Amino acid sequence: MITPTVDCALKGDRLFQSQPYRFHARGVYRSNSMRPVRLGFIGLGQIPSIAHLPALEPLVERGEVLFQAFCDVDASLLKKQVDTYRPENAYSNHREMLDKEELDAVYLCVPPTLHTDELLISVGKGLAVFVEKPQSLEMAKAVDYNRAVQKAGVLSQVGFVNRYEPAAEVARELLAGRTIRHLLNQEINPGKPLRYWTSRYALGGGSFVENTIHRVDLLRYLTGTNYTAVSAFYVGRKADEGPEPMNLPHVYNVNYRFNSGITANTTTSRVMYGSGRTQRRLLIVSDDSLIEWSSTKIIENGQTVWESEGHDNAFALQAQAFVAAVQSGDASKTLSPYGDALNSLAAALGANLSAEQGGELVRMADLISGRINYQVPPSDEAEVPSFL
Repeated sequence: MITPTVDCALKGDRLFQSQPYRFHARGVYRSNSMRPVRLGFIGLGQIPSIAHLPALEPLVERGEVLFQAFCDVDASLLKKQVDTYRPENAYSNHREMLDKEELDAVYLCVPPTLHTDELLISVGKGLAVFVEKPQSLEMAKAVDYNRAVQKAGVLSQVGFVNRYEPAAEVARELLAGRTIRHLLNQEINPGKPLRYWTSRYALGGGSFVENTIHRVDLLRYLTGTNYTAVSAFYVGRKADEGPEPMNLPHVYNVNYRFNSGITANTTTSRVMYGSGRTQRRLLIVSDDSLIEWSSTKIIENGQTVWESEGHDNAFALQAQAFVAAVQSGDASKTLSPYGDALNSLAAALGANLSAEQGGELVRMADLISGRINYQVPPSDEAEVPSFL
């Protein structure tokens, strides 16, 4: 949808615009007579630009959502998003936005090392929060944030979008009648850097924490279980290997155990520098059943049992569910509340910790309870572990 340009003027920390802009949960439709959910956005970078904002735009058009306020420290990016989506107000300071605006919910979409007090202020004001993954690169901080969410009693959602793939629900139904034994996830990704912070181990946590965590969470969702332990080996990157500014491991090889007793192996590689090829594969091994899962097709024992018709968008379904939950006050409409998502974060950060310790077994309970705290090297200038 093309929107007209809006006239803006920056006054202090606040970006004023001349005109306010007036723009489905799984099976949930609401009357336009209900007051729209007033949303704030803190962080307007790549994921909001290509996923969250376009997913919410139809809800704005339907009168279910109002873009009340946007915030970003990048003035040019902020103006671009204001021109496109026409929020009521815009800011370069999240504290001012949260202090001045009447909101129902806020999307927190900043890189994991840049979280400060935006979640604490938001939940302290009783706002529902949508938090992009990874929630933090320090486990103790994520646990503290969760305590604040629980104390405030607010609705929360972490952006594990794979749970909203229609294929995920189909697979869960299939697996409900199976005895699962093992899962195998394989991701072969291009080696070229995409963004600076996702290319640096200290800023994004590495490809496994920043990206593969989606699949790590999906394995939990498909099986209905939690991770209990992890052991990992990474193939480190030497200073002269691969394109700048990337300093991430070449390969992540991770083994998991679930509380149900089943096991999983997930591998990720970032070595396809020239070809740009990507390949993903997820196998679920049960007694007398081999399921090959993708977001567009499910094959069991060589036969296609489900295929997408191409109408559903997981980001749209995720947005619909979050808005419906906020509108109704029904937290069960979301699939990944902050507290539940801690297990997925611990599983990803635990893989880093294990690999940094030569494959030593790491238990999720130790990370979540605080008996062990893990933090990705806190400075971009810090030496990346050798993983030997």
